[in-house]
Amino acid sequence: MAIKKTVKKEKVKKEPVSHEGKYFYAVGRRKTSIAKVKLFISKNEKENDLVLVNERTAEDYFPLERLVETVKSPLAMTGDDNKFKTVTKVIGGGTNSQAEAIRLGIARALVIFDETLKKSLKDKGYLTRDSRKVERKKPGLKKARKSPQWAKR
Repeated sequence: MAIKKTVKKEKVKKEPVSHEGKYFYAVGRRKTSIAKVKLFISKNEKENDLVLVNERTAEDYFPLERLVETVKSPLAMTGDDNKFKTVTKVIGGGTNSQAEAIRLGIARALVIFDETLKKSLKDKGYLTRDSRKVERKKPGLKKARKSPQWAKR
């Protein structure tokens, strides 16, 4: 009989990252995800964590590269990749809806920063709120619209 040893991992306390200075704030939503985005003007253009999501870099937070590209797409389209540092708090939903909520929040914050970006962001569809949500299940049905099999006798 093997004896299992349990090793307790020490939790490393992260110091809260301080983000000081003026920022542009916007909220993005998608399905049940809510993203609160703060857009800071970056002082150092060579910072490697330009997009923070829940105090982690976007590359660490999202499991797929396409989701990271989705988040950074408004900044890449306007050419402001290294000009801003974004700090985002996102809750609810899955990873895909969280990424799209962050994208909407970043696009809205960019419009607050510079009103001339509104037309180009709107043409790409970054300022459109995707309002589709999951339909609720109705009583007597198996799912939202699927009914039990009908039998004549």
